[in-house]
Amino acid sequence: MTENNHSDLEILYEDNHVIVINKKASDITQGDKTGDETLPDRIKAYLKEKYDKPGNVFCGVVHRLDRPTSGALIFAKTSKALERLNKQFREKQTKKIYWAIVEQKPELKSQTLIHYLKKNEKQNKSYASFNETKDSKKAILTYTLKNSSDKYHLLEVELETGRHHQIRCQLATIDCHIKGDVKYGAKRSNPDGSIHLHARRLDFIHPTTTEEIKITAPVPNENLWLWFEGRR
Repeated sequence: MTENNHSDLEILYEDNHVIVINKKASDITQGDKTGDETLPDRIKAYLKEKYDKPGNVFCGVVHRLDRPTSGALIFAKTSKALERLNKQFREKQTKKIYWAIVEQKPELKSQTLIHYLKKNEKQNKSYASFNETKDSKKAILTYTLKNSSDKYHLLEVELETGRHHQIRCQLATIDCHIKGDVKYGAKRSNPDGSIHLHARRLDFIHPTTTEEIKITAPVPNENLWLWFEGRR
C-alpha cells in the first residue's frame, strides 16, 4: 500500500468532529490477516495531509461494516465525539437503512424478522435460530421489497439490532440470499469479492451541535446497483 492511499476516499460528510465515508467493498475497518491498510489508517493519513497536522491524528471507529459490504460509515475525529456517538449507537438512537440485492423474491413484501444469532468464531459465521440458545443474541430487522429485475430483487432493510453478519444471516434464513454472498448460500461469488449489501442511509445526532444529520451513500459503480438505484 502506498502512503497516499487516502486519495480515493469518498467523503460524504466532514466537519471538525466527524467524518462519514462511503466505504468500498474492498475496504477494511479493522486490521485482519491480510495486513491490508485499514480505513482509520487511511483517514488519519488524509487528515494529517489536509490539515497539515503534526504528531498523531485521532480517528475513532464508531461502528463497522463487513469487508465485502459497502456504504456509509462514520468515524469520530475527537475522543469526545467518539464517546457520544458510541452512546448513540449503543442506545439505538441512530437509524441504519441498508439495501440488499437478493437472488430470490421474499414471500412477503414486508416483514420483521426476529431470530437469535450465534457466532461461530472459527468459521467467522453466524447461525440463526428461532429460540434463544446459550450465547445467542436477539436480532431484529425489518425488510421491504422495493423492486425486482428479471433475476434479482432489491430489499430495503432497517436494522433494529447490530449483530455479527445479521442481515446476511437473517435474509439467508428466509432463502433470500444476498447476491455474491456464498458464505450464506448465494449461488456464486461476485468477481470483485463484494456482496450486494450496501449501507444506504445513516441518520445520527451530531455529537456537539445535536442537530440530526442524514447521510445517503451512493451505490457502488456497478451495473446492477445502478439499475436498481435508477428505478427506486
